[in-house]
Amino acid sequence: MKAWQVTELGDPKQALAVAELPKPSPGAGEALIKVEAAALNFFDILQCQGKYQERPELPFTPGAEIAGTIEALGEGTQGDIGQRVLATPMLPSGGLAEWAIVKKEGIFPIPDELSYAEAAALFITYQTAYFALHRSGHLKKGEVLLVHAASGGVGSAAVQLGKAAGATVIATAGSADKLAVCKELGADIVINYREEDFVPKVKEATGGKGADVIFDPVGGDTFDRSRKCIAFEGRILVIGFAGGRIADAPTNHALIKNYSIVGVHFGLFRNLMPDQVMKAHHELMALYKEGAIKPLIYKEFAFDEVIDALDQLGSRKTYGKLVVTP
Repeated sequence: MKAWQVTELGDPKQALAVAELPKPSPGAGEALIKVEAAALNFFDILQCQGKYQERPELPFTPGAEIAGTIEALGEGTQGDIGQRVLATPMLPSGGLAEWAIVKKEGIFPIPDELSYAEAAALFITYQTAYFALHRSGHLKKGEVLLVHAASGGVGSAAVQLGKAAGATVIATAGSADKLAVCKELGADIVINYREEDFVPKVKEATGGKGADVIFDPVGGDTFDRSRKCIAFEGRILVIGFAGGRIADAPTNHALIKNYSIVGVHFGLFRNLMPDQVMKAHHELMALYKEGAIKPLIYKEFAFDEVIDALDQLGSRKTYGKLVVTP
């Protein structure tokens, strides 16, 4: 089979090459998935560069999200041959290949209505946003949700899930095109953070109260400014640090306004409570069937366009998710 492999560390153009590998066979507790679509993530670039927390020995195949069909089952693995699934392969045998081996706990059934491209783009972003908003943020109907980087993969999921929960959603993004995307996703108010300070805009929209929940995958200056517009007893959700700087959190300010700063580590939650992740998956599938959520896909790329796709992802000029179809 054909598979992309990281053969040396560096930027994707330097690190990646297509290899011909033996078609794998599933062992106990595993399944062989025929890959129909694979989603790309920014950490794929970091893995190429050797800058991610997981550093497998070379060569390895990246790709953490796929969708396809079950082709073979190892001993002790439940499922049906031909079943449509989304799945999460593990390094060193990732999903940027024609077939992938996945452990049984990383396999999730999908309905016929959900395309393979959308399914591949769904797991990390929607599970993270769902976990953040509902378990960590306790978002309630009628509250105000502020979503930063709202046109990105996890941000776009948070906008849709916030609306599905009955919240008023304020979205920030860095260009007119991305703001238009946020409006299409359902955001009630959009703010170009490059052209205006979001703090007074949020206060104006909320009558001075501030946002009840702030979804922050950016950190740095964005987190610092978010503290200025969080409501009394609000919750700031720390999703990540795309802005580069890890902000400090003065505890005296949290005390004065009685708000919470909540870390969101979906990967650890998934490892500790896999049954809750499967429960959330079924709830997300129900929301998809209702039309409440729809994964935002920037573009679908051919298998031989992976390097170009990762370069575009690394430019941070894209929105939503980028998907590869072998």
